[in-house]
Amino acid sequence: MLLPKKAKYRKWHNPPVRSGVSCRKNDLNFGEFGLKSDSAGWVTSRQIEAARRAVTRYVQRGGKLWIRIFPDRPVTKKGSEVTMGGGKGAVDHYMCSVRSGTILFEIDGVTRAVANEALTLAAFKLPVKTHIVSRSA
Repeated sequence: MLLPKKAKYRKWHNPPVRSGVSCRKNDLNFGEFGLKSDSAGWVTSRQIEAARRAVTRYVQRGGKLWIRIFPDRPVTKKGSEVTMGGGKGAVDHYMCSVRSGTILFEIDGVTRAVANEALTLAAFKLPVKTHIVSRSA
Protein backbone atom coordinates (compact mmCIF):
# COMPACT_ATOMS: atom_id res chain seq x y z
CA MET A 1 0.00 0.00 0.00
CA LEU A 2 1.02 3.58 -0.57
CA LEU A 3 1.94 5.70 2.43
CA PRO A 4 4.35 8.56 3.01
CA LYS A 5 7.91 7.77 4.08
CA LYS A 6 7.91 10.63 6.53
CA ALA A 7 5.60 13.47 7.43
CA LYS A 8 6.15 16.88 8.95
CA TYR A 9 3.14 16.35 11.20
CA ARG A 10 1.91 12.95 12.36
CA LYS A 11 -1.76 13.95 12.77
CA TRP A 12 -3.59 16.47 10.60
CA HIS A 13 -6.72 18.50 11.21
CA ASN A 14 -9.96 17.15 9.82
CA PRO A 15 -10.19 17.06 5.99
CA PRO A 16 -11.43 20.16 4.17
CA VAL A 17 -14.67 20.43 2.22
CA ARG A 18 -14.47 18.36 -0.99
CA SER A 19 -15.91 20.66 -3.61
CA GLY A 20 -14.92 22.42 -6.78
CA VAL A 21 -13.20 21.29 -9.93
CA SER A 22 -9.57 20.23 -10.06
CA CYS A 23 -7.19 22.79 -11.53
CA ARG A 24 -4.20 20.40 -11.42
CA LYS A 25 -3.74 16.82 -12.60
CA ASN A 26 -6.61 17.17 -15.06
CA ASP A 27 -4.77 16.34 -18.31
CA LEU A 28 -3.14 13.16 -19.57
CA ASN A 29 0.62 13.61 -19.17
CA PHE A 30 2.05 10.10 -19.42
CA GLY A 31 -0.25 7.50 -20.99
CA GLU A 32 -2.63 7.21 -23.90
CA PHE A 33 -5.70 6.40 -21.78
CA GLY A 34 -6.72 7.58 -18.33
CA LEU A 35 -9.33 7.30 -15.60
CA LYS A 36 -10.77 10.71 -14.69
CA SER A 37 -12.97 11.42 -11.67
CA ASP A 38 -16.42 12.92 -12.15
CA SER A 39 -17.13 13.52 -8.48
CA ALA A 40 -15.19 14.54 -5.39
CA GLY A 41 -14.32 12.14 -2.61
CA TRP A 42 -11.70 10.54 -0.43
CA VAL A 43 -9.70 7.64 -1.84
CA THR A 44 -7.79 5.49 0.64
CA SER A 45 -4.50 3.75 -0.01
CA ARG A 46 -6.26 0.37 0.09
CA GLN A 47 -8.66 1.44 -2.67
CA ILE A 48 -5.78 2.70 -4.83
CA GLU A 49 -3.94 -0.60 -4.34
CA ALA A 50 -7.06 -2.64 -5.18
CA ALA A 51 -7.56 -0.65 -8.39
CA ARG A 52 -3.89 -1.03 -9.32
CA ARG A 53 -4.04 -4.79 -8.83
CA ALA A 54 -7.21 -5.06 -10.91
CA VAL A 55 -5.55 -3.24 -13.82
CA THR A 56 -2.26 -5.16 -13.71
CA ARG A 57 -4.03 -8.50 -13.48
CA TYR A 58 -6.22 -7.74 -16.47
CA VAL A 59 -3.42 -6.52 -18.74
CA GLN A 60 -1.23 -9.40 -17.50
CA ARG A 61 1.74 -7.13 -16.82
CA GLY A 62 1.60 -5.66 -20.30
CA GLY A 63 1.78 -1.93 -20.87
CA LYS A 64 2.67 0.72 -18.30
CA LEU A 65 0.50 2.10 -15.51
CA TRP A 66 0.90 5.46 -13.76
CA ILE A 67 -0.84 6.29 -10.48
CA ARG A 68 -1.42 10.05 -10.45
CA ILE A 69 -2.72 10.38 -6.89
CA PHE A 70 -0.92 9.71 -3.62
CA PRO A 71 -2.49 9.17 -0.17
CA ASP A 72 -0.60 11.65 2.00
CA ARG A 73 -3.35 12.66 4.43
CA PRO A 74 -3.46 10.66 7.70
CA VAL A 75 -6.82 9.56 9.10
CA THR A 76 -6.97 8.92 12.82
CA LYS A 77 -9.24 6.54 14.68
CA LYS A 78 -9.81 5.90 18.36
CA GLY A 79 -10.03 2.35 19.62
CA SER A 80 -13.30 0.62 20.33
CA GLU A 81 -14.81 1.08 23.79
CA VAL A 82 -12.64 4.13 24.49
CA THR A 83 -14.31 6.82 26.59
CA MET A 84 -14.71 10.42 25.51
CA GLY A 85 -11.64 12.60 25.94
CA GLY A 86 -8.06 11.45 26.03
CA GLY A 87 -7.06 13.33 22.90
CA LYS A 88 -7.01 12.43 19.24
CA GLY A 89 -6.72 8.79 18.22
CA ALA A 90 -3.78 7.08 16.57
CA VAL A 91 -3.20 7.21 12.80
CA ASP A 92 -5.24 4.39 11.24
CA HIS A 93 -4.70 4.82 7.49
CA TYR A 94 -3.89 7.36 4.78
CA MET A 95 -6.13 8.87 2.14
CA CYS A 96 -6.11 11.28 -0.78
CA SER A 97 -8.67 14.02 -1.28
CA VAL A 98 -9.82 13.90 -4.93
CA ARG A 99 -11.73 16.66 -6.69
CA SER A 100 -13.81 16.21 -9.82
CA GLY A 101 -11.72 16.31 -12.98
CA THR A 102 -8.61 14.71 -11.46
CA ILE A 103 -6.81 12.03 -13.48
CA LEU A 104 -6.44 9.03 -11.17
CA PHE A 105 -4.68 6.46 -13.37
CA GLU A 106 -2.99 6.49 -16.78
CA ILE A 107 -2.14 3.50 -18.94
CA ASP A 108 -0.14 3.08 -22.14
CA GLY A 109 1.18 0.26 -24.31
CA VAL A 110 -2.15 -1.58 -24.66
CA THR A 111 -5.02 -1.46 -27.14
CA ARG A 112 -8.10 0.69 -26.63
CA ALA A 113 -10.31 -2.31 -25.81
CA VAL A 114 -7.89 -3.66 -23.21
CA ALA A 115 -7.43 -0.22 -21.65
CA ASN A 116 -11.21 0.37 -21.46
CA GLU A 117 -11.82 -2.96 -19.73
CA ALA A 118 -8.87 -2.58 -17.34
CA LEU A 119 -9.83 0.96 -16.31
CA THR A 120 -13.47 -0.09 -15.92
CA LEU A 121 -12.37 -2.80 -13.49
CA ALA A 122 -10.33 -0.19 -11.61
CA ALA A 123 -13.32 2.16 -11.47
CA PHE A 124 -15.37 -0.46 -9.64
CA LYS A 125 -12.82 -0.39 -6.81
CA LEU A 126 -12.96 3.38 -6.29
CA PRO A 127 -15.53 5.39 -4.27
CA VAL A 128 -15.78 8.23 -6.82
CA LYS A 129 -17.62 8.35 -10.14
CA THR A 130 -15.21 8.15 -13.06
CA HIS A 131 -15.01 8.02 -16.84
CA ILE A 132 -12.30 6.95 -19.28
CA VAL A 133 -10.46 9.56 -21.33
CA SER A 134 -7.93 9.23 -24.15
CA ARG A 135 -5.54 11.49 -26.00
CA SER A 136 -6.99 10.87 -29.45
CA ALA A 137 -10.63 11.54 -28.57
